[in-house]
Amino acid sequence: MVGKLLIRGMLAGIAAGLLTFGFAKLAGEPQVDRAIAFEEKLDAAKGEAPEPELVSRPTQAGIGLATGVLVYGAAIGGLFSLVFAYVHGRASRLGARSLAAWLALAAFVSIAIVPALKYPPNPPSVGDPDTIGYRTGLFFLMVAVSIAATVFSLKLRRHAVARFGAWNGSIVAGLVFIAIIVAVQLALPVIDEVPAAFPATLLWKFRTVAIGMQAIMWTTIGLLFGALAERVRLPGARPVAAARHA
Repeated sequence: MVGKLLIRGMLAGIAAGLLTFGFAKLAGEPQVDRAIAFEEKLDAAKGEAPEPELVSRPTQAGIGLATGVLVYGAAIGGLFSLVFAYVHGRASRLGARSLAAWLALAAFVSIAIVPALKYPPNPPSVGDPDTIGYRTGLFFLMVAVSIAATVFSLKLRRHAVARFGAWNGSIVAGLVFIAIIVAVQLALPVIDEVPAAFPATLLWKFRTVAIGMQAIMWTTIGLLFGALAERVRLPGARPVAAARHA
């Protein structure tokens, strides 16, 4: 059963990657080109020679982007299916579609939204190359904390619901999640390396596209995987036809 779910998860991830690539190609690459043009003008004004291009822009924006997004989608889809297989029948009695949708929403919030609030994505010309390792480490630390806070809050919700009811228990768990995230984000160092002259509109569009890519990825995985997983004979699940006529 897990093997079938894994294959379906990877297929859903590849499909999500294709849609995300199309969106990134149409909406994201123009912002990257503008950011690179800004960086080149800045270097020219300083009298600095342009850095050698190891990989051409057409390759980066074409096969490079497609390969990266598809591999990422397949990996995320596979991991998503394993989490689904573990949660189904243990921590949730929801149907395949509902559980997949809720898991995808939780993943989108904890992996994409929360870390981006503290360390938002920046275009190529923003940031000091010497601090890229430091910034990357802090970003993934924020991702790990966000996932841990999500898991803790969901477990807390189960106990809170039993004591205070579904509505109040959900509010308690949500407030605990927010409190943890706020405390951690206040404790972590602030990084602001955006040049003063960098166009604010371009920065906003780039970050909006980055969040949009994540939204497309997780929405597609959640909905498509749910539909595919519904066809797998899951332990404790009713047949699809019976569930539809119930």
